[in-house]
Amino acid sequence: MDLLDWHRGRLTSRRLAVLVKHMPRDSAVSRELDGDGAEWTVTDYLLAAAVDHLAAANWMFASVNTDEDSDPPETPMPVPRPGDEALDTDTVSAREQRPAAHGGPDRAELMRFFV
Repeated sequence: MDLLDWHRGRLTSRRLAVLVKHMPRDSAVSRELDGDGAEWTVTDYLLAAAVDHLAAANWMFASVNTDEDSDPPETPMPVPRPGDEALDTDTVSAREQRPAAHGGPDRAELMRFFV
């Protein structure tokens, strides 16, 4: 397919729009428009959500079944997804500075779990 055919009159504007709109996910146009999200399908997002929920359920089970005097298990980190900002040092340091006696998830962790 030669895009100069549009200028030559052999390719209609409608056909050109259809070709651009239905580009494959791995095309340069899709990667430019969607970034890393172009490579992720709905299945990938669902698998990442399933992994996050399973990790949270295992963490809850371990939290409930640990001795009260022992340190609580570390909270699970979610699977990074395209478009998410990387965890900055403020988020990590705030999690590390949280008192060990707290033990339970904070509001942000609960909201992330139930989303």
